[in-house]
Parts: sequence; C-alpha cells; structure tokens
Amino acid sequence: MAKDTTPLLLIAAGGTGGHMFPAQALAEAMVRRGWRVKLSTDARGARYAGGFPHTVTVEQIASATFARGGALGKLGVPFKIAGGVASAIRKNLSDKPTVVVGFGGYPTIPALSSAVFLGIPRAIHEQNGIMGKVNRVFAKKVNRFACGTWPTDLPEGVQGEHTGNPVRAAVLERAGAAYIPPGDYPMSVLVIGGSQGARILSDTVPAAMASLPEAARANLRVSHQARPEDLDRVVAAYDAAGISAEVEPFFNDVPRRLSECQLVISRAGASSVADISVIGRPAILIPYAAAAGDHQAANARGLAKTGGAITIPESQLSAESLADQISLVLDNPEGALQMSRAALSYGVPDATERLVALVEDLAGKTQ
Repeated sequence: MAKDTTPLLLIAAGGTGGHMFPAQALAEAMVRRGWRVKLSTDARGARYAGGFPHTVTVEQIASATFARGGALGKLGVPFKIAGGVASAIRKNLSDKPTVVVGFGGYPTIPALSSAVFLGIPRAIHEQNGIMGKVNRVFAKKVNRFACGTWPTDLPEGVQGEHTGNPVRAAVLERAGAAYIPPGDYPMSVLVIGGSQGARILSDTVPAAMASLPEAARANLRVSHQARPEDLDRVVAAYDAAGISAEVEPFFNDVPRRLSECQLVISRAGASSVADISVIGRPAILIPYAAAAGDHQAANARGLAKTGGAITIPESQLSAESLADQISLVLDNPEGALQMSRAALSYGVPDATERLVALVEDLAGKTQ
C-alpha cells in the first residue's frame, strides 16, 4: 500500500475550551486546504473534540498534571507523561507529521516532546498574555511562537509573533459592525463572565446599575449572564431598580448581543477579549483575580492600552466604582465611539489565516 504523501498537521491541545477552540479553528482551515489533521489530547480534551471536522483523527495520549490528585497520584505523573511521550514518538515515526502545533495544557507534552526528539517543525500558540506552564517549558524548543494576546509575557530570547486568537464564524460575520453610540434612547448593556457567568458580576453589576439616575435606568436594556443559583436574586435586583433585564445562565447568541450593545461588562478571558475587539465595542473588563499567573489582567492590558477598554481589578471593584465607569461610557457618546474604534483597531479578525500562514511556512522549510 502506497504511503499517503498528503501533508499532515498534528495539533496538540489540553482539555479546556480556551485551548481547544483555537485548535479547532486551525484544524478546520487546514482541512479546507487539503491537509490531513490529527488532534492529540487526553480523555478530558477528547470531550471537546466533537466540533472538529469529521476527517480529523483524535488520538488520546496519556498525560497528567501535578495540579490535581493526591500525593500518590502526583508520584505517578512523571511516569504517565513518559509513557505518553514514548507512545507519541512511536506514532509519529510510523506516520510522521509535517508540522506539530501545541495550544497549551499538559496533554500537549507528548506531541511537542516527540516533535523535538524527531526534529519535526513545531510551533506553539499561546492564547493568554501570561504563558501557561507547559508552553513556558517548550517556548525555547519550538521554531515559531504565536501569541493570541499582545503583548505576551515571553521568556528572554523567545521572539513571539502576534497572530491573535481565532474567533467563531458568528463573530466574524459581525466584525466591525456599525456602532450606535449611547444617547437618550434604549441602550443595550451586555454582562458576560464566561460560559458559567461570574458571581462577582452578579454581586456588583445590578447594584451599580440601580445607582444610576432614573432617566438612565429607564433607557437600559441589560443582557446578564449569571450562574443558575444566582438567577433569582439578579432578576429581583434589576426589577427593584426598574431596569429591563434578560438574565440567563447562558446566551447562545452572544455575538449578536455584542454587536448590538453600547457597552459590554466582562471577564477578560482571551476569547472574550478577542470577540469584543473584533466586533469593536467599548468594554469594562474585570479580570478574574484567581486566574493562573493573573493571566486575565495581562489579557486586558493591550485592549485597555489602546483605549478600547476600562479595567477594574477585583480588589477595587464595588457597585460605586463600577457605576462611575458605566456612567463614564454611557454619558459620553463621543468617548464611547472612540472606545469602539480603539477596540476595533486592536482586533485581529484574520487570526486563523495568520496561523495557517505560519504552519504553511514551517512546512515549506521542510520541502
């Protein structure tokens, strides 16, 4: 049987949506270009693989993290990782990838280790402004280092390139949508805290909105994503303030709501910042203080520096401080318009294409 000479991209990604979404975007684009694509992940990551193209082969490789499990479990971590690396080397010897790209997380260790061992061209895509532990270990061992957030805190001697974070098709369809500045008419405010909402936003946003002048409250139309256990009290708070609000655990149409809002109040996850900037909306960002390495604060830094967002650290967040910033945006239509333009200037709508070009450039160096 003749060996398949179609170029092969091996994507390695850990088991979180933050790692898997940009990996999926690259997989879709490379499949469209006629490449074979494999996804290397662990059992947890395989649960996120349902959205990948059906032609993508999912390979579960043993890996482990020191962050979970008891003392006995931690003792076995190096052996589990070593077994995964050996397995990856065997697989990649029999079907050698043209390029390997890691997106972060412990499940990327075997694929990247095998690429180093076998001399396969390799790259990393880091979504956040502060590198994850695994990406930091491999940063000096890859040929290219792509940064989803700019600037990214990189080790000395590592040259990063700003590719941006890929966004969903529904976001791209609304890239640069016309912004209607706030005024004396119904104004939409979107409150999002990740897929599960954020309790601190449920604690502070309704109270901040309630302290606004009556005329402003009458014009507000709030879409607030809250945890299921917080729904009733959030709804009651908005009702008591006379504010029209739609409160749900999850919105399936965030891109539409984002494109129609005058202001977004959000956590600073890498994908949220990418969505906000690609569509171009004024934002108040409250980075999650417990995020590893405080990476959400780093994610917010670039957008805030351009003037597209106001950042409030959790330590300084209160109903009063938030109300001041909400008023600053909604009472200043020209300033809000400038924020929307600044956010748009920071966005990278062609992030997927930039990653594709990086992969194809690496592939070209081996031919």
